[in-house]
Amino acid sequence: MLSTGALRAHLLAARLAGPVATSRERSLRSYRLFAARDPRALLGLDPVGCWDEGELLRLMAERCGVSADPAHVSGPDVIDPERTVVALRGFAERLAAAAGARSPVLFGTGHPDRLLGFYADLARSLSAAGCVVLTPAQGAVVDVPTRFGVRRHRIDYVRGVALVREPGARSGGSATGVHTHSPLPVRVALAALAEAGGPLPELVVGDHGWVCGAGQLGVEAIGLADVDDPALFVGEAEGRVAVTVPLDDAVRSDYYAPLTRFVLGHARLPGRQEWL
Repeated sequence: MLSTGALRAHLLAARLAGPVATSRERSLRSYRLFAARDPRALLGLDPVGCWDEGELLRLMAERCGVSADPAHVSGPDVIDPERTVVALRGFAERLAAAAGARSPVLFGTGHPDRLLGFYADLARSLSAAGCVVLTPAQGAVVDVPTRFGVRRHRIDYVRGVALVREPGARSGGSATGVHTHSPLPVRVALAALAEAGGPLPELVVGDHGWVCGAGQLGVEAIGLADVDDPALFVGEAEGRVAVTVPLDDAVRSDYYAPLTRFVLGHARLPGRQEWL
């Protein structure tokens, strides 16, 4: 199992935490959009609190370690690696509980080019532990509003992980899905399960709208989030997201492999050596 010290060093070296590529300007813009209840920032969450920009900044300082100084308006943003490590432990505990109960689980990502491998290894491990990894609404069409207008996507699964592709895009197990923040895919997936008579997921694992959309509908959800995605942290603060792990969600895909080892080790779930 990867030690806490080795994980912390990796987080900093890979810029998953510490000074990250996400700029302070981008984070503050996201907080403004969230405070204005812009759907692009809400990710499917309907907040109970008012959450003005000041409250969001204080929350993100508490949960991620960003500067709480509103006068700090430029440069790279910062994630405290200690907060990432603590959240990964909580993430692992939720996976262990799902494995112990052999719960049905749904995985989905809006960052398939970066995070597919991380989720796919977790899905494989939970499947080996006796969980049903759900794959509902395969091929279903989802019309997603974007800043370029409504774009038609379809739901696909790669190694047990849901993503969306443009119609006609290459499939066959590739990770070339669309980067999306939309909660619509998880709503379509959950509706398909309900219409078919279940089973419904007892845990949703992912990011962006997959987590917030599921949490808003009352499904336990855990996920990863960058500092410019305050919705997951608000969802956690309001009790609709169980665990949110603060980290840069857009580094090289292989940089997430040590996180997989750490999570599976703490959850006492089988890793790659047991699968071979």
